[in-house]
Amino acid sequence: MTYDTARHFADSLGLVVMAILFLGLVAWPFRKGARRRNEEAAHMIFKEDDHG
Repeated sequence: MTYDTARHFADSLGLVVMAILFLGLVAWPFRKGARRRNEEAAHMIFKEDDHG
């Protein structure tokens, strides 16, 4: 891929796709069904270690 090809891609559809993907990944943890998993992950470090 040459610089001109990459530049043309980024100037056109690539930039829009990357922006939508970024916004989707940022919004993913804030969706309605993720609350339980987020709370479980936040409290995971406080659980006792059963390995020994």
